[in-house]
Amino acid sequence: MTRTDIEFGSNLKRFRKMKRMTQRDFAESVGVAQRTLSHYERGECQPTLECLCKMADTLQVSVDALLGREDSDHWAR
Repeated sequence: MTRTDIEFGSNLKRFRKMKRMTQRDFAESVGVAQRTLSHYERGECQPTLECLCKMADTLQVSVDALLGREDSDHWAR
């Protein structure tokens, strides 16, 4: 598990909670199992590019924000 995996998982969880979505609801909206989403949030595995884009779209953030490559406070408004 790399620092990037952990940061991605932490960002994903934070943005999901900001949208007040449960893991179950969010997982369903992006087409993955809740268990898979849990693995993403814990940094245990990484989503496909297609899934990453669906997550960003659903959360209304950029892929860069999810990956920690841009100032995520911009999206916290």
